[in-house]
Amino acid sequence: MNVKALRVQKGWSQDQLAQFSGLSVRTIQRIERGHKPGLESLKSLAAVFDIDISDLQKETDMQADTSMSPEERAIANRVRALGGFYSHLTRYVVVMAILFIINWQTSPGYYWAWWAAMGWGIAVVSHGVSALGIVDLFGDKWEKRQIEKRLNARSKR
Repeated sequence: MNVKALRVQKGWSQDQLAQFSGLSVRTIQRIERGHKPGLESLKSLAAVFDIDISDLQKETDMQADTSMSPEERAIANRVRALGGFYSHLTRYVVVMAILFIINWQTSPGYYWAWWAAMGWGIAVVSHGVSALGIVDLFGDKWEKRQIEKRLNARSKR
């Protein structure tokens, strides 16, 4: 049984488990997300749950075996990048709408909000181009070429 299931079975929050075990809430969160805990963390958790440490170690080893493949990790990173872009775009639209309303209310003769819209808009477009993979100047392929180039130069010495 994993740490989250054990915690939920006891009816504890992450804060309560952290308090009972002497670990930080951040450590509990990392362990529940599948990161491998250290031996001291395992000892604390085993004591709190009143189970053998080897049972927890088996569970964390099984979680490590079922981790994502490189392809799945790449897809997850791409989805994360898209989510970051859409979040950025949403913030841009909301803030720009507020700025234009303020601009319209305070000085309707001069729309200074365009300057902010253009400046931040360049950043949003750049983020979108990168996240959507339209232009990938310094992406995975570039990194691979640079690594190979440096390894080849190193091996020639």
